[in-house]
Amino acid sequence: MIEHIKNYIIQPDFNIDILWSLEKAEEALTSIPLSLCDVISPMGEAHKNEYYSNGDYWWPDPSKKDGLPYIRRDGESNPDNFAYHRYALRKTRTMIAHLARAYMHTKDEKYAQKAVELLKVFFINKNTKMEPHLLYAQAIPGLYSGRGIGIIDTLHLTDIPFAVNTLKESKSLTKPLYDSLVDWFSKYLEWMTSHQYGIDESNEPNNHSICYYVQVAVFSRFTDNTKMLEHCKEMFVKKVFVQMNNSGGFDKELNRTKPYAYSLMVLDNYIILCHLLSDKKDDFWQYQGKYGQGAQKAVEFMLPYILDKSSWPYSRDVMYYDDYPSRMSFMIFAGYVLGIKELIDIYQSLPCESYVDEVRRNTTIRQPFLWL
Repeated sequence: MIEHIKNYIIQPDFNIDILWSLEKAEEALTSIPLSLCDVISPMGEAHKNEYYSNGDYWWPDPSKKDGLPYIRRDGESNPDNFAYHRYALRKTRTMIAHLARAYMHTKDEKYAQKAVELLKVFFINKNTKMEPHLLYAQAIPGLYSGRGIGIIDTLHLTDIPFAVNTLKESKSLTKPLYDSLVDWFSKYLEWMTSHQYGIDESNEPNNHSICYYVQVAVFSRFTDNTKMLEHCKEMFVKKVFVQMNNSGGFDKELNRTKPYAYSLMVLDNYIILCHLLSDKKDDFWQYQGKYGQGAQKAVEFMLPYILDKSSWPYSRDVMYYDDYPSRMSFMIFAGYVLGIKELIDIYQSLPCESYVDEVRRNTTIRQPFLWL
């Protein structure tokens, strides 16, 4: 598969993608490293090195003078919620991913050097690093200081181990630094698989548990935690695969107020898991249920509605419906493994990135070619 993709990269349309990555890497070269310590939420209990965010769909109660406790409006994102830590995490991830992709193609040490600078500030330096836990993620003012479903906020960190491994041959990424990064992700993996928040998230019957196991699988591979990686394979069957209906759709997402966006998101992360967990011993691309449910059927369920969104037979998303589809990694992974050329064509036809924050937030991988 990788050789096929390498051959395809030399085609003009993928050269455009490379040029875009190089442009973004050049922008990152002049960027100031971001840290959670830059801005502390006035509403949270977190200290300066601790991540804090609010639940997306929670709003002040208009019937209360102080607005507390917040009330839920599913599918409607509150633009006034504290979002800086999310921004800092995602922006750091994105810059590092672009820099790693640029280094992969050019071997220019300047890209690796800048990526290392960003990595040090966010994960290593004592005064600026993020503590490896999410005790205060997706808090709800007046109700909860943090929640298990907040673990989905670090889904974007899954690009980091692949970026780091791409930079391993550079002079800038020394072994002590590499070991320190492995140590950070080992500690975070330990926290998210042992704390009650992580246990709660692993048991969510929707996209949250799927996204949880994407993270666990990536961080397990990066830290050589084979026991936890085998656990992910078991949970793929018990908790992930069972969410798919007989037609290849995911009912929990189809019943949301944004069924189109959530169906794309859950498909993307399902396919990412197939990519992560498949090896010589286990092939999750071919894993099927009684009615043929599996990766192929999941893609075939959504493909007609990606090609022609006007044929979507379910409810229209309450927000951002016109901003989808966008580029997602499943188009590359499934396009090659399952031989579905339309997915590759769709990937090439879509803009390199969305400028809508909601869409970017619900897109797991920024640079899928790092994962190959």
